[in-house]
Amino acid sequence: MPFLGALCVYFLIILRPVMTNNITEDIDVLVFLPQNNSYTFSHARVAPAILYAQQRLQAEGGQYSGIHFNIHFENSDCVNGALFLLLDRSCGQKPDLILGPVCEYEAAAVIRLASHWDIPVISAGALAAGFSNKNTEFSQLTRIAPSYVKMAETFTAMFEHFTWRSALLLFEDDKQERNCYFTLEGVYHLMADFNIKSYAVSMEERLDTDDILQNIHDTEVVIMCMGADRIREVMLAAHRRRLTNGSYMFFNVELFNASSYGNGSWKRGDKYDSDARQAYASLNTVTLLRTVKPEFEKFSMEMKKSVEKSGFHDCKDCGSVNMFVEGFHDAMLLYAIALHEAMKNGYSKKNGTEITSHMWNRTFEGIAGQVSMDVNGDRNGDFSLMAMTNVDAGTYEVVANYFGENGTFQLLPAFNSEHFTLRGRHKEQPEIPDKSCGLGVSALTGVIVGAVLGTALLIAFYFFRKNYRITIERRTHGEECDTGKHRQLREDSIRSNFSAA
Repeated sequence: MPFLGALCVYFLIILRPVMTNNITEDIDVLVFLPQNNSYTFSHARVAPAILYAQQRLQAEGGQYSGIHFNIHFENSDCVNGALFLLLDRSCGQKPDLILGPVCEYEAAAVIRLASHWDIPVISAGALAAGFSNKNTEFSQLTRIAPSYVKMAETFTAMFEHFTWRSALLLFEDDKQERNCYFTLEGVYHLMADFNIKSYAVSMEERLDTDDILQNIHDTEVVIMCMGADRIREVMLAAHRRRLTNGSYMFFNVELFNASSYGNGSWKRGDKYDSDARQAYASLNTVTLLRTVKPEFEKFSMEMKKSVEKSGFHDCKDCGSVNMFVEGFHDAMLLYAIALHEAMKNGYSKKNGTEITSHMWNRTFEGIAGQVSMDVNGDRNGDFSLMAMTNVDAGTYEVVANYFGENGTFQLLPAFNSEHFTLRGRHKEQPEIPDKSCGLGVSALTGVIVGAVLGTALLIAFYFFRKNYRITIERRTHGEECDTGKHRQLREDSIRSNFSAA
């Protein structure tokens, strides 16, 4: 009998780690994605990535195979649709996890309510600077994609590295979703110590390039977020004014791999292509750093296959992997890690605050590489700087990388320091060599000025004396004229002058 008791204890000790690691739990996930494929984070693009992550996590024998995700996709309209759907669904049972929304205004309402209900929210959107405050209403938000403020760190690093001091933020504003407004708001928010001004362009109005270029003159750097066609229009206008000769730096921000943002493409097949290619030699692009590894390549292929099977013929680029596709995939991994740790420590899936805390300030391996989350629940961003390295061919390549986790700026072999030097700006005037034979510059200047003034006085005296003699002669001759005639001439002169006035 004692032998059997000892044997039971032995097996319990051996099996204990297995029991701890194999946590079984059902998780209700509510996902908000728009059905409209004009969004780069539409259901057609992102849903396959979430389902792909679900399959990976539930693979047999995996550490998280006991977590069963019940995923419910709902349409998001980027206005109030997600909020109303959340309220309707929560009348019965509240979800355990919310993925999305992406659009700022819609996300704000959902996150406020979820934070009140203690439900974790993970989004590859909600990137505006206002969501950085996690103390109260956005306490349950984890941002799995780099925010706009994280992107702005790249510009801060460049400004400090190249000693630039001023910039114009040129952005397109639709007054609705305001993507470009929020994008460059991050730059404005982070770079308060620099001389920054902004210029908004309405999507409905014609682009006034003359007024834009007038605002460029007192700055060094122009940072743009607009449609690709409008960026080309600005660059062509700047090139015609010879502002692309190195006296100004031009940047555009392209974070989402989307054609709606200026992506450095200058070619249109029109008569301006040659000028555009030369103009774009001065246009640099800040974008997300892309890492390539076999796992990511396989993921990309699976996304393309999934979209082809779904038959989304109206969405030509739905199979491409952008920031949102990658981000929502990694959101599933991050939640599984955090839930597993929280439940190991005795917490339930309903303790959103505890689960959220395990998602912050950690590093894990995502589908495209290492993902680093900061202490505020925001992903550290790694960004690339692209420049035209072959002007004849009009081709771009990455010339530098910024790594957000440690704040380092890495220059690559293709980097050309001359390209990022503001030629003709802020240069000190060369010293005038001293050729005064020991008198000094000040003394020599005084002698030269005195000589010039003396000569001018002599010339003036000569002409004054000559003019005086001629005047006396004319006055003597005029005294013979009739006095009444002189009075009439004076009156006519007064009338004429008054009438002219």
